[in-house]
Amino acid sequence: MAAPAHEAIPFLPGNTFRDVRKTDYRLPHSLGYKNGYPIQLVHLPTDLETPERLAETAGSDPWITYGDARYHEYEYTPGNGGWHGGKKMGVSSRFVPAHVAFDKVVLRFDAYFKQTVHESEEQYHLRRVRILYYVEDDSIAVVEPPVENSGIPQGVLIKRQKMPKSSTEFYTIRDFNLAVNLTFYGKTFRVVSCDRFTQRYMEETEHLRLNCPEPMPADPYQGDRSRPVRLPTNNTGKVDKLRMFLENDRKVLRFFCVWDDRESMFGELREFVLHYYLVDDCVEVREVRKPNNGRDPFPILLRRQQLPKVMETNANDRSKFYNWRDFRVGCVINVLGRRFLMRDCDDYTRRFYEDNLGVQTNEMRPIPLDIDDAKGPGEDETPPYNGFGSVEDSLGSCKYLVLKPPKKDFIKMLENEHKVLRFVAKMESKHKEDKDRRFVISYRLADDMMTIYEPP
Repeated sequence: MAAPAHEAIPFLPGNTFRDVRKTDYRLPHSLGYKNGYPIQLVHLPTDLETPERLAETAGSDPWITYGDARYHEYEYTPGNGGWHGGKKMGVSSRFVPAHVAFDKVVLRFDAYFKQTVHESEEQYHLRRVRILYYVEDDSIAVVEPPVENSGIPQGVLIKRQKMPKSSTEFYTIRDFNLAVNLTFYGKTFRVVSCDRFTQRYMEETEHLRLNCPEPMPADPYQGDRSRPVRLPTNNTGKVDKLRMFLENDRKVLRFFCVWDDRESMFGELREFVLHYYLVDDCVEVREVRKPNNGRDPFPILLRRQQLPKVMETNANDRSKFYNWRDFRVGCVINVLGRRFLMRDCDDYTRRFYEDNLGVQTNEMRPIPLDIDDAKGPGEDETPPYNGFGSVEDSLGSCKYLVLKPPKKDFIKMLENEHKVLRFVAKMESKHKEDKDRRFVISYRLADDMMTIYEPP
C-alpha cells in the first residue's frame, strides 16, 4: 500500500500539510481510576477490542502482561499455538497491560482457620472463608460468608490489597495451591479446595499442578448447636412455658357474654367480652361500655389471671381452673360468683375449635338475646306546642338547656322570596250552613309557612 502524498514530502519548513479529513480535534482521555487504583487507559488495536480475542491473546502467555521486555520481541500467530520465537517480520509488537488482559479475572479458593476460645467448653471455632485472588494486580481479599445466628461479626475479614509474604516480598499466584497453609497478618489459613474456573486457569495458564482437594472439616460448636434438643421421656406434670409461648404467642380467644342480674333489686342485663389467652391460660373480662349508662368508667371486671371454677381453689391444682376446652357457645361459667352466659364468639375462635376439637360451625351459632328491649329506653316523645313563640322555638326549649335561635335557610329565603302558592278549599262539615264556606290556603316557599284565609 502506497504512503499518502503528504507523508512523502520532506519534513522541511513550509512543506507540512494538514490532514483535511480530520474532523475530531479533541484530546483523548488517558487517565482514570479502576477499583480505587489509578491506571492509564490504553486504546487497544482493532483486532483486540472483542473480549474473546483479548482473552485468547492474554491466556496464551500471561508473562507478557508483567512488563518483561524480552517477551515483547516475539510475535503472536493466531491458530498456530500462540507465541513463536524469532523476530517479527514487518509486524509491530503489541503490549497488553495486566489491568486490561486480566480485568474481572478472579480466582476463588475455599479455606478455613481456627479461632481459639478461652474460658469455654469448646476449645476453638472453625471459621470458613473464601480467598479471592485478583490476577490483574495480584491483590488478595478474604471474605467470610455469613452464618445465621452465629453471634460473630462476619463478612470482609481482609479487604482487597497486596498481601505481604515477608518484609520484601508479596504473595503471587505461584504461592497458591490446594492443601497448603497461607499466613496473612499472623493468621494461618488452610486452603482445601477451589472452583472449576480457578482449577482450569491454574493448570492451563499458569501450568501448575494442583494438589488433591481436602474435605472441609466440621465445626464442633456448630454441630452442638444444630443438634436437636432431646425431650424428657418421663412425664413430670410440669408445664413447658417456653413451648407454650412459642406455639401460642398472640393467640387470643374472644367470647361475648351476658350477665343476667334482673332478679335482684335494681339489677339489669349487662354485656361483657371474655378474652382467653392461650399462651398462659389466663382470662380477662371486660364490660361493654355504652353511653349514658350511668356507671363509672371501669370496663375491666376481671384483670388478666387464671379463672378458678370455685372461689376457694388451690393454686397448684390446674384442674380447678377454667381451660379453653371448658368454653362453648351456650354454656354458663362462674366468674367470681357471677353466672355468665356465653352467647357468641368471633370467627377466629370458631375456626380454632373446629381445627382442634372438631366442633362444627352450627354448634357455635350465636344465641339471640333481646338486649336492646331489655335495657334500652324508648323513643323520645316531642311535647306539644305550648303557644309561646314559633314551633321551632318551642322545640328548641326541649332539646337545649340554653335556648338557641332556630337556624334559617337564607339561600332558600332569597331564591323563593315573594313566591306564594294559593289554593281554594271548602270545608267538609256535617252542618248545612258550613257547606258553602270557601277558604284560601296560601303556602310561602321562603319559610314553609301556611296561611288560611276566608274571604268575606
